[in-house]
Amino acid sequence: MILQPTDILLLIDLQPDFMPGGALAVAGGDEILPIINLLAAKFDHVILTQDWHPPQHISFASSHPGQAPFSQIEVAYGPQTLWPDHCLQGSAGALLHPQVTVPHAELILRKGFRREIDSYSAFLENDHRTPTGLAAYLRERGLQRLFIAGLAYDYCVRFSAIDGKALGFETTVIEDATRAVGLPGSVEATNASFAAAEIPRILSSDFG
Repeated sequence: MILQPTDILLLIDLQPDFMPGGALAVAGGDEILPIINLLAAKFDHVILTQDWHPPQHISFASSHPGQAPFSQIEVAYGPQTLWPDHCLQGSAGALLHPQVTVPHAELILRKGFRREIDSYSAFLENDHRTPTGLAAYLRERGLQRLFIAGLAYDYCVRFSAIDGKALGFETTVIEDATRAVGLPGSVEATNASFAAAEIPRILSSDFG
């Protein structure tokens, strides 16, 4: 894989709450950090996202009495998986992980900060209408080819990749630089959605 000056590496939610021991731990999430750092050094352009929830966020099971984490409810914009409280604004678990070494990152995009709507994708909130502004940023900068890594493969990486492709960016997922939450059927659904959207899955070693 030969990188171009208009390529961008999009790193999703590399935060302690998604690492082992965190509030919403993704198994093996910390294992990707050395891969992420090596990858980032190869790219001229890197953007990071940061999950950034207020208290009583709509995605928290604790905001819905009687509901358990990882159950699903219907909200105004459709199905919503309920999660343990995580990535609370200003908390240690919401900071970028200290082992992420990307000093040349040019943008940190916070998402999920509106209490009444969740936000998996780096491009659109979960109503699939409210933009984060990332697409406009990339277009204004002339960045065209999108490579995505981070957490979690079957949620925020998935929706960021699908939306990036739908918005006209050539999009690729770096599979060994992700890890999945792994709820029932979530990885299979992610793989199927990538195949349907013709989004390639490659390995970090493909960059040489």
